Amino acid sequence: MEVVLLHGLLLLLPLAALLLYWYNATFHYFCKVAFFNCWIVTMATLLSPFAALRGRSVENMKLLRAAILPLKHFYGIKMQVWGSEHLNIKEPYVIVCNHQASLDLMGMVEVIPDRCVPIAKKEIMYMGTVGWACWLSGIIFIDRHKREDAINVISQTARIMRRENLRVLIFPEGTRNQDKSMLPFKRGAFHLAVQAQVPIFPIVISPYWDFFSSKDKKFTSGTCTIRILPKVETQGLSPKDVPELTETVRQAMADALAEMSANHCGDQHAEQPPIPRCAGAGAGRGTGRVCEEDTMGTSN
Repeated sequence: MEVVLLHGLLLLLPLAALLLYWYNATFHYFCKVAFFNCWIVTMATLLSPFAALRGRSVENMKLLRAAILPLKHFYGIKMQVWGSEHLNIKEPYVIVCNHQASLDLMGMVEVIPDRCVPIAKKEIMYMGTVGWACWLSGIIFIDRHKREDAINVISQTARIMRRENLRVLIFPEGTRNQDKSMLPFKRGAFHLAVQAQVPIFPIVISPYWDFFSSKDKKFTSGTCTIRILPKVETQGLSPKDVPELTETVRQAMADALAEMSANHCGDQHAEQPPIPRCAGAGAGRGTGRVCEEDTMGTSN
């Protein structure tokens, strides 16, 4: 009798889990987050041996990108990209982007160009096969708690960018932020671009409020808009221009984010709104449209 009851309970468990998934928002949220993390770990474990055959190389980023791209279909998230033509240049550059959640990975792989690697916090390197896969893909790790080490990494990266035609992606806020405004930017990304004398491409990802919230434990399907703004030149700029450049770009990106938020709330299917114009750092040095971020801010 006890065996029969036990078997009955075991049969009911999948049904109970399915009902919870469909009717309990919190359970639904944790299931999707768990699947996201498991997918990343599994793909890293499966692809690392293939990446190891090539050794540490930025070309391995193509494997990571291919592994993450299918996630948007599993979650029913539609990605809209505006301004992708801006990235169609062959020279090295710095990409700066706002950072909201782990879901940024799905947005990142939509726009990341060839020979581009993120700068990430050093702790990721010790996350088992995920850290190994990141290292093999050429991701640059930075110790945010050791200022001198971080400065050295920025200087080394500036030299490598010019020599190897490398593009670098950075989250200047330095941590995840789901608030309605952007956090203050760290200046690492700007120092990197100025040292390397390479342009900066600001990217703004629309808020996830409609379909994702770690605070409210919400994770449904929805639409994410990614806007790539025209490049910001740094030719002729010096380290003394970095503070002004940082604040000017942060405000411009915040304005763009606010505009995208308002447009998204009003009509998710509206035409692309005009990109806000703002002056570059220093008279005559801007490109007319600026948005930017940091480099000591890193990916979480």
